[in-house]
Amino acid sequence: MKKALALTCAMTMAASLFLTGCGGSDYTTMSGNGSDNNSGSSNGSGKRVVNVCSWGEYIDEDLIYKFEDETGIKVNYQTAESNEALYSLLKTGAGDYDVIVPSDYMIARLIDEGMLAELNYDNIPNYEKIGEQYKSLSFDPENKYTVPYTWGTLGIIYNSTMVDGDIDSWDAMFDEKYAGNVLMIRNSRDALAAALLDLGYDINTTDEAQIREAYELLADAKSKGVYQSFVMDEVFGKMEGSNAAIAMYYAGDYLTMLDNNPDLKFVVPKEGSNWFVDAMCVLKTAQHKEEAEAWINFRASRLGEA
Repeated sequence: MKKALALTCAMTMAASLFLTGCGGSDYTTMSGNGSDNNSGSSNGSGKRVVNVCSWGEYIDEDLIYKFEDETGIKVNYQTAESNEALYSLLKTGAGDYDVIVPSDYMIARLIDEGMLAELNYDNIPNYEKIGEQYKSLSFDPENKYTVPYTWGTLGIIYNSTMVDGDIDSWDAMFDEKYAGNVLMIRNSRDALAAALLDLGYDINTTDEAQIREAYELLADAKSKGVYQSFVMDEVFGKMEGSNAAIAMYYAGDYLTMLDNNPDLKFVVPKEGSNWFVDAMCVLKTAQHKEEAEAWINFRASRLGEA
């Protein structure tokens, strides 16, 4: 209970920070073709469908067409901005999905709240291709609900032509000398993690005093104009276009940005970072479970592809 209260406190404080933050994009962003709301396993024309919600930059669209050609199943593919935005949509009934790809901590919450369906792995034979080190993790120890999709870590992306020397500490995310040139991630858990690490605390702390101190560090930097904006997928255009000097974001996405701006560097700060796993899950409310498992099986066979 103490852990739940502490995390609720953290998310509430961080949400208040971000929802009043600078920057231009909406917090609750969903994009795509729209989901199919029919109660059967096909749409009105009799065509089988699957409604997928994942993250931006997570798939080459050609693979969607390849799946449709191979299976005859139409894919309604949408993207979520953050785990918290996805959760809000699921709880309000605004997101009618079959497959979702949340992160580890959100998966644990969805399992605890009874929102995920147990998978029929007979329909997902490509699960055997997943490395054993990504199975039986803390959020799904019995491997009932998930097929790992990707793993990664958080760090700092910076433009080497816009800062003095190399960056090696989370301090850079709170430093006034970079005022107006810093992009803070618009993900409450990850932003608090940066602040907690900078303060020398465990990123999974349940100490409310430490969580509040981390929140105050973020709020103080915001009030001093350190943050140009709080971002998610907007970070690509801003960093690739040299419109900001420093950003907190994911290692895998840095590689995409580097292709378009060779001046960018990435560092896991000396204070440390996290290690996360995003995994494919089927919602208990899914109307197209067989199609959902077909999609998961297809993606499990091609995890080396974009």
